[in-house]
Amino acid sequence: MALRPSKGDGSAGRWDRGAGKADFNAKRKKKVAEIHQALNSDPIDLAALRRMAISEGGLLTDEIRCQVWPKLLNVNTSEAPPVSRKDLRDMSKDYQQVLLDVRRSLRRFPPGMPDEQREGLQEELIDIILLVLDRNPQLHYYQGYHDIVVTFLLVVGERLATSLVEKLSTHHLRDFMDPTMDNTKHILNYLMPIIDQVSPELHDFMQSAEVGTIFALSWLITWFGHVLMDFRHVVRLYDFFLACHPLMPIYFAAVIVLYREQEVLDCDCDMASVHHLLSQIPQDLPYETLISRAGDLFVQFPPSELAREAAAQQEAERTAASTFKDFELASTQQRPDMVLRQRFRGLLRPEARTKDVLTKPRTNRFVKLAVMGLTVALGAAALAVVKSALEWAPKFQLQLFP
Repeated sequence: MALRPSKGDGSAGRWDRGAGKADFNAKRKKKVAEIHQALNSDPIDLAALRRMAISEGGLLTDEIRCQVWPKLLNVNTSEAPPVSRKDLRDMSKDYQQVLLDVRRSLRRFPPGMPDEQREGLQEELIDIILLVLDRNPQLHYYQGYHDIVVTFLLVVGERLATSLVEKLSTHHLRDFMDPTMDNTKHILNYLMPIIDQVSPELHDFMQSAEVGTIFALSWLITWFGHVLMDFRHVVRLYDFFLACHPLMPIYFAAVIVLYREQEVLDCDCDMASVHHLLSQIPQDLPYETLISRAGDLFVQFPPSELAREAAAQQEAERTAASTFKDFELASTQQRPDMVLRQRFRGLLRPEARTKDVLTKPRTNRFVKLAVMGLTVALGAAALAVVKSALEWAPKFQLQLFP
């Protein structure tokens, strides 16, 4: 099954398409009831909450997210939140960079918000970031981290956001907060193997263009918070990512590229052209469809099967994705990927369960060799720039996060 645009495939998905208002309201009311039932179970039905976060529509409201996100991260909301030191801004080596990034984050706040309210939230955003870094000296700030933190601040408020961000930073985001970019680059290396499993033609075209994966860097390390303009889409993705494996954002990045397959194949086969196209992420994506397909791809092609292609095993063992078992055991709850596996099995007909329903037949790679000649000198020069930029010099960071 190709991951290509289909006519009438809007971003709202089936949740509010093709059904009357009464049907929509009934489905919404039913889901809210199921979420509250899971929250009120003893013990809390975490598997049901994961299903609700993954399934169409996600967690629906910020009020529900305030209750469910802590459960997905195994954060005890009854405990007092960490308290910031008064001299933290003076003592923190990251303060000036955090301040610059937060000042540039105006568009991440709701349009029309009074300046006084926004400025107050920006101060809270700085405090949360510095406090998490102070309490966890093994973590290193990166540009784009504030895009994740501001999402939690706007949804759950400063008190709860501090606890949630700290847990997220020491688990899902830990690889991005290492002293070097090595583990982040390793995670980006999963992108092309995923694409190759579904569309060898697209994979070979991108390899011939030598585009690499740098176009997806800001997607990955901000959980798409920096590149999506509509806050509703951002929090919908956060519902999904919080309920899943830490590598799910790279699977979602892959399905975006696969969804735009024809656009990519229609452009010139050189690094500059393909990189420019993929760097401009569409704002009208069919998010529910892509979320569903990302989950299906994760089940069909789990990270363990792609690790050999992504990098040497000794590199994989140092990533948060490979230590996710510790997080699962600490939560003493059901594995998040089990929810996806159960959902995927339910989508398949019994006779189709042994087939790769999302993969295309592998094309003859030798046919693609002719495309190599299309890579011009400009593409080669630009590739050298991108490769050097992977070392993340400060100037390049500013280009990624204007």
